[in-house]
Amino acid sequence: MATNQEIFDVVQKAFAIEPRPRHFTNYSHCCECAEHDALLSSRDVQTLRLEDVNNPGWDPICFTTEQGFKYYLPALVRLALAGSAADWYFPQLLFHLIGDGPQNRRVSCCSIPQRQAIVTLLWHVVDTYSEPIAAYNIEEELQQAIEIWSEGAG
Repeated sequence: MATNQEIFDVVQKAFAIEPRPRHFTNYSHCCECAEHDALLSSRDVQTLRLEDVNNPGWDPICFTTEQGFKYYLPALVRLALAGSAADWYFPQLLFHLIGDGPQNRRVSCCSIPQRQAIVTLLWHVVDTYSEPIAAYNIEEELQQAIEIWSEGAG
């Protein structure tokens, strides 16, 4: 069985080619988009913190572009694999991975190797996080994400 670090390394390698976008949201749309863009622009993959993204009611990842999402995905995986059961980020990441279902904008913008890396992450979570999965009642969402990211991943 792979370790969290090994899974993180797989995701990091798959997304390492993604450049840092100049902006992460449609920053001129409204004050909220501008605030989220400013926060994401002040961080990078190594410095993004759980408190930056773990509030479902004020989550800058909901507003980020596809390019911003791909850039920050290794950081989001790092946060999901590092959290405790009390502040587990994975359910919020799962929400972003599912989006509006099959062929959502986030899955569609990823390459086959990137999709495969996310599927590897999802199966790793299934294999190693059974208690938090049950506690958060996310079994169905996890299966849905596996199906969405597996399509076209080879």
